[in-house]
Amino acid sequence: MIRHPSPRCSAFAVAFAATLLAGVAAHAAPLANTTVAFLMPDQGSTRYEEHDHPGFVAEMQKLCPTCKVIYQNANGDAARQQQQFNAAVSQGAKAIVLDPVDSTAAASLVKQAQGQGIKVVAYDRPIPSTPADFYVSFDNEAIGKVIAKSLVDGLKAKNVPTADTGLLEINGSPTDAAAGLIKKGIHEGLADGGYATLAEYDTPEWLPSKAQQWASGQVSRFGKKIVGVVAANDGTGGGAVAALKAAGVNPVPPVTGNDATIAGLQLIISGDQYNTISKPSEIVAAAAADVVAGLLGGDAVKPDTTLFGTPTKLFTPTLVTAANLKAEIVDKSINGKPIEAASVLCTSRYTEGCKTLGIMP
Repeated sequence: MIRHPSPRCSAFAVAFAATLLAGVAAHAAPLANTTVAFLMPDQGSTRYEEHDHPGFVAEMQKLCPTCKVIYQNANGDAARQQQQFNAAVSQGAKAIVLDPVDSTAAASLVKQAQGQGIKVVAYDRPIPSTPADFYVSFDNEAIGKVIAKSLVDGLKAKNVPTADTGLLEINGSPTDAAAGLIKKGIHEGLADGGYATLAEYDTPEWLPSKAQQWASGQVSRFGKKIVGVVAANDGTGGGAVAALKAAGVNPVPPVTGNDATIAGLQLIISGDQYNTISKPSEIVAAAAADVVAGLLGGDAVKPDTTLFGTPTKLFTPTLVTAANLKAEIVDKSINGKPIEAASVLCTSRYTEGCKTLGIMP
């Protein structure tokens, strides 16, 4: 059973700020001049470059100003990630934060590192078959359940019939264990909703283009029977929206998302996407940095639970719709900055939508 921590991102930030400040002095000496690696899986989502990487580096600099951070992104290629992992080992990394392209293949990387005394922190995506030293993530199963149930509740609120209608389900990459958890959560969220799942798809590498191509075929197949699309993240959701629009579907049925990317938030502002999940990556990145410091500094790192045999810290996601986008994204801040600024979201074609939602640059 997974125990969920408090859902307030601001509370997470405060709690971790206190933890990090308390640990700086203790960690600094044993960490001095240590090399750590931060290896991310793909560029299908912009979050890794814009939030995860800078967030991790910022926290590591607070904990250890003399530490070196090696950053690499595998761009969806498991073989490339293995090369990047080997390079980090050869460069003397004492800890590797790994968000795996292929959760199954990553097991051999964990064994390789641990055989050399290198700590491995699984990040965002778990590594089920071989326990890492720690796992840090938002609760992926909860994400799937929340976005699916939100969609069902929205359809019911509008009295959308369940007879002779149904939903499309667009999952994430079949090689990503986190995508599997999101998929499980989606199934849970849809279980009692009364809407049939017309068709389901696991999107290779989370590529929006693949999601769009598949959704296009399903629009041709099912037409007006489609009353909603449960997409596992903003990229696949955006692909579904593009397919529906290209087919002339108007209005576009509600489409879910996850990650609160700029593109996804703008689709919500324009009315083309129904929901997303706010999970500021800086929070998880800070947690990963603190875990690394604890593991290397000899301090006990307290988990929330154990998942796949690995000590785990999970954060609770926040659902975002048009109704609370301003409060959760524009008005809420992380490290003194808005999660996303109104000036970034409210560009030309989204100006009217922003006005409707009370968002002013």
